[in-house]
Amino acid sequence: MAGGTTARRGTPFSDRSGPSARKGAGAPEPPEPPKRPRPPRAPKGPEGAKSAQRSGPAGPGARLRRGPVLASLAAAVLLVAGGTWVLYGSSWLRVEKVSAVGMDVLTSEQVLAAAAVPVGAPLVSVDTDEIESRVRGRLPRIDSVDVVRAWPHGIGLKVTERKPVLLIKKDSNFVEVDASGVRFDTVPKAPAGVPVLELNAGRSPSARRFDEERLLHEAVLVAGALPASIAKETVQVKVGSYDSVVLELTGGRSVTWGSGEQSDAKGRALNALLKAAPKAGHFDVSVPTAPAVSGS
Repeated sequence: MAGGTTARRGTPFSDRSGPSARKGAGAPEPPEPPKRPRPPRAPKGPEGAKSAQRSGPAGPGARLRRGPVLASLAAAVLLVAGGTWVLYGSSWLRVEKVSAVGMDVLTSEQVLAAAAVPVGAPLVSVDTDEIESRVRGRLPRIDSVDVVRAWPHGIGLKVTERKPVLLIKKDSNFVEVDASGVRFDTVPKAPAGVPVLELNAGRSPSARRFDEERLLHEAVLVAGALPASIAKETVQVKVGSYDSVVLELTGGRSVTWGSGEQSDAKGRALNALLKAAPKAGHFDVSVPTAPAVSGS
């Protein structure tokens, strides 16, 4: 009996029926392998078939979409190539006729010869800026020229000539000067209605300060400001100094102008005096706000 009692008071017996008992006490359990996620299943029926076609990179739908795109690209390439050939390679759009308008003194033959437009060249390849530069360089009388393409076969030139407002006597010829002071041509005969410059500034006290070019500039300002009706009656523009400009009109009449300053106002004042006192012999507009007449 005593032996049986001692056995019951010892260390409790382990339960050998569990996993620890089968694999050994204290041995760790191996980790369970991760579970692979299942791919989503495509819905059955027509919707599933459509989804499969959309997700497939090389399905029939993709091939159907690429077809129209390739056809459009091919059509665009053909269109560009055809347009280029029509503009540059064909004989349909080439220069066949060149015309010029707007001339008063120059002839059409002179302008066309200076333009040297390449007849027979593709119309689109003609350099209009180069033609303009060529015409103005060869014909100084031309102030501006507008070169335009007249499809399908023409080039048109619209010319604006310089207008002389003053003449400078040079030997037996006359140098034409426009309102900007540009000396653009020399002619053997004085154009009608354009006054001749008479420069007598050699003894002027201001000759050292105002040279001939400056005095010419003053004379151009005066002549350019004259109303058209007065310019036609002006025979000479006499310049003695910077502030001593005198106009000689037809019928022996004269005008004291003064300097080239306020020339527009002086022109308006002179126009009013000529209408108010047509029989006067002398007019003074050196002070345009207080003009005067004498010899009437």
